[in-house]
Amino acid sequence: MSEARIVVLGAGVVGLTTALLLSKHTKYHVTVVAKHMPGDYDIEYASPWAGANFLPVGKPGTPLQQFEIDTWPELQRLARDVIEAGVHFQDTVVYNRKKDVGSATGNWFAELLKTDPWYKDVVPNFRVLPQSELAPGIDSATSFTSVCINTAIYLPWLVGQCLKNGVIVKRGIVAHVAEAATLHHTGKRADIVVNCTGLSARKLGGVEDAAVYPARGQVVVVRNDPKVMASISGTDDGEDEATYIMHRAAGGGCVLGGCLQKDNWESQPDPNLAMRIMKRCVELCPALTDGKGPEALSIIRHGVGLRPMREGGPRVEKEKIDGLWVVHQYGHAGYGYQSSYGSAMAAEKLVEDVLGAKAKL
Repeated sequence: MSEARIVVLGAGVVGLTTALLLSKHTKYHVTVVAKHMPGDYDIEYASPWAGANFLPVGKPGTPLQQFEIDTWPELQRLARDVIEAGVHFQDTVVYNRKKDVGSATGNWFAELLKTDPWYKDVVPNFRVLPQSELAPGIDSATSFTSVCINTAIYLPWLVGQCLKNGVIVKRGIVAHVAEAATLHHTGKRADIVVNCTGLSARKLGGVEDAAVYPARGQVVVVRNDPKVMASISGTDDGEDEATYIMHRAAGGGCVLGGCLQKDNWESQPDPNLAMRIMKRCVELCPALTDGKGPEALSIIRHGVGLRPMREGGPRVEKEKIDGLWVVHQYGHAGYGYQSSYGSAMAAEKLVEDVLGAKAKL
């Protein structure tokens, strides 16, 4: 098929990255259709709330691991060469406590916490910290160079790159995935729809994936700069609570988190959890407030996002629904940014496979 009309449904980081890669094919005419767009802050729209960074969690041999491997070179390039994208390098330390093994956060971070992980050959400057540098209660720790992303800059930057390549971006709400094919900007029916609907894939007609569920995250965004990105395997405040600190690029503030509350749809911040988050983060990194305690944090805002989790990991596959080819590209949980380019490459290949098969008919 020489030319093709494609609708990307969803404008989170996964949808926009996929649209960007597809837009580099000069014979693809791409429309992004979404209910929520960069600039919106809505509980249905996870991407603006994310930290967002690169802390690999994919298990060896899984698609997620490959997506993360394939994503790092592009995030590294953006941090090094494309300052306006709002991505910067961060010295990163990951702390591990053996007692957190088997907890919700311990399971989430299982690969990240290893002292001999697969990603040691992916990220720069990986090293295991000597025991002499560890605080009491910490069993092991690693450090490496990662990136942190200012989502308020990066998502609009992605939109701008898409627009520059001729993508048409517009608002739309669909009840059924096949409906999206009627919203192509040419007025003609799309040849293929790429389904990047995140958590909404749970209720989207034609998809209704019961394996998709929310994992609530809560953060406090502050003005303080800890000069390091840090995380730890768990907390003593409950197994679904977490502690992480990431300083966003270009004035985006420092994100303090968090929690991983499965099947919790609550959109409003819990003030008690917020206090625990701030206390834990200052304990983990006293430099946040120069040793003055949580009361010295300068709060910008509180935030809640729902990670689009999926049993079995991200779904990146093609399917024919009501006579329409759909490439599914959702379920990226809390690792949408760090798997975005690798996952988009996989979806791009599926689009090419579908259109190549159509051309032979």
